[in-house]
Amino acid sequence: MFTPHDPNSPDAHLRPVFPLSHRIRRGIWNMAWLLLCQWTPRPMHFWRIFVLRLFGASIGKNNTVYPTCKIWAPWLLETHDVVSIGPGAEIYNPGGVRLEHHVIVSQDAYLCGATHNYNSADFTYVMKEIVLKPYTWICARAIVLPGICCKEGSVLGAGSVTTKNLAPWTVYAGNPAMPVKERHNFLAEKSEVLFQ
Repeated sequence: MFTPHDPNSPDAHLRPVFPLSHRIRRGIWNMAWLLLCQWTPRPMHFWRIFVLRLFGASIGKNNTVYPTCKIWAPWLLETHDVVSIGPGAEIYNPGGVRLEHHVIVSQDAYLCGATHNYNSADFTYVMKEIVLKPYTWICARAIVLPGICCKEGSVLGAGSVTTKNLAPWTVYAGNPAMPVKERHNFLAEKSEVLFQ
């Protein structure tokens, strides 16, 4: 008789998605975050970033990472300079997540980097990278689905769900998220001033 999480089960629904070594690594990470970071005062971003780097995260300068956020696998997280991961934000990143400079992931937002092929009898697990380009803002409780690229300056409004790539300097809202207005491109304005 086969039990859940038996790697030898003929039923793919009972086999684990990840090998035991990966599950142990994630267990150690979860325990470390709980014991070393989750209770820390909000201003101690430097400490939480230190712990994330110990576990393989590539973190840029001047990042803020709040104690109540959840990061599934720090070794699959890359952030550039001036990135904020807000309170309660969840980064589920089996396919990797890259947050480029000046990205904000607001409170309780969810970056979901994996899904299942529901047309497969094995319900195959599918991992995809999420990329947030510079000056992207993922607002409170918004959801970014697997494989999405949010282009420079895009905004995903509060509670919205994006199933497609977001165009640059555009504000999206709803489920599924639709473009609702343009965002002022302050970078283009700066470059115009520099070349005048």
